Amino acid sequence: MNSITAYTEEIDDLNGAAEALFSQVEGFRLQKNSLAILFAEEDTDYPRLYALLSKKWKFPIIGCTATGMLLGREGFCGIGVSVMILTADDCTFSAGMTEQLDMDNYQSEIERVYRELSAAHETEIKLILSYGAMVTGDNYPSGDDLVDTLTAAAGGNVPVYGGAASDGFSFDNFQVYCNDRALHRGQAVALISGKVSPRFACINSVENKASFVYKVTKSRTNLVYRLGERTFVDALKKAGMEVEKSDVVRDYILSPFMVSIHWKDGDSVEVARNLSMLNHETGAGLFLGLIPEGSILSVGVLNRGDVQRSVSEAFDRIFKDLMESGNEYHTLLCNSCCSRFLALVGNASAEAETYHGRVPPGVSLMGYYAFGEYCPVRGDKTGKDYNMFHNFSFTVLAL
Repeated sequence: MNSITAYTEEIDDLNGAAEALFSQVEGFRLQKNSLAILFAEEDTDYPRLYALLSKKWKFPIIGCTATGMLLGREGFCGIGVSVMILTADDCTFSAGMTEQLDMDNYQSEIERVYRELSAAHETEIKLILSYGAMVTGDNYPSGDDLVDTLTAAAGGNVPVYGGAASDGFSFDNFQVYCNDRALHRGQAVALISGKVSPRFACINSVENKASFVYKVTKSRTNLVYRLGERTFVDALKKAGMEVEKSDVVRDYILSPFMVSIHWKDGDSVEVARNLSMLNHETGAGLFLGLIPEGSILSVGVLNRGDVQRSVSEAFDRIFKDLMESGNEYHTLLCNSCCSRFLALVGNASAEAETYHGRVPPGVSLMGYYAFGEYCPVRGDKTGKDYNMFHNFSFTVLAL
C-alpha cells in the first residue's frame, strides 16, 4: 500500500481548494484500489467540496471535522482541509455510513453497514477505519458502545482505528463524512482487506493523580450514579469540584478521570475518561466512555510535559515495531485528544515539533485532534490486542 497527503488552507473558494488538492497529488500513481481520508475545519461545506473532488477522484472518501490537523510536512494546521489517499493493487477498500444514530438504533445500523461493506471483500478484513460522534446527552451511545459494536460485527478479531469528530470546542458543530454525505450523528466506516499488516501505538498522556479516589458502587456503561456511599454529584461537591451546571464538558476537559478496565482473561489497562454532563435529579455523571461498576475512579492531572512525552513515546514505539517487523510501511495515521491540545497552553505546534524530522523518507503522515480516539491496546498479561475507546491519548496507526 502506498499513500500521499495534500493540504489547503482554503475553505471559502472550494473550486480553488479542490484544485490545490489535485495539484499536490498530480503525478502520484493511483493503483487499482484507493480510499481517501479527509479532515476539515467545521465551517467547510463538505458536500460541495466532495462534489468537486469526486469529478477526478473516483474512490470513496471518509472523514470528519477537526479542531486541528497534524501533517508530516506542514506540522500543525488549525484551519483548512487535509487529505490522505491510500492506494494499492493488492488491497480492497469499501466505505459507507450509518443513518443518524441514537441509543435505539446504533447497534442495528452499525451491523447493517458492516454487513453491506464486507460483501465487497473476497478475503479477510484486516482493518476497520471509522469516525463518529461524541456523547452530548444520554440518548447517544458512548465511544465504547460504538467501538464494541464494530468489533462484534467483525467477529471480534479485526482492529478498529479512528476517532470522534471534533470542532472548535462548541461541542455541537462536529460532522462525520462519507462520500457525498455529512451527518452530525453518523458513523463512517471503511473496511480494508488484502496485503496489509496494521501496527498500532496508543499512549496515555496522564501520569499524575490528585487525591480524589473512589470506588464506583453503581454505574451503567458510561453513566456513574454512585461513588462509595455518595451520589456522583455529591462526591464531586465534597471535593470542591464544579457541580452547578449540567453541561460540564468544558469544565472538566483538563481534569481526566482515570479508571482501569479488566477483561476476563486477566488483562487490564488504565484509561482516561472525559466527564460530559451531570444529572442533578439522579446525581449521576455522564462520561464519554465506559466506567465499569466496582472499579476505582480517580482524577488525573494533565500537563504539557506529559503530552509531549507521550508523543515521543508513541513514535519511539511504532518506529521500533516497524523496524522489527521487516515489512515495508509507507503510511502513518495519528490521533491526539483535544484535551491534550488545550494542555499545550498556546503552543499548538508542540506535538508536531516532537515528531518533525523523525518520519522516515517516503512515509506520509496525517492526523487530527479528536473528541475521543479509537485504537487497539495490548493487554498487560496475554499481549492480546483489544479495541478500545480512549480520551487523553495519542495514537498511531502504521500501514
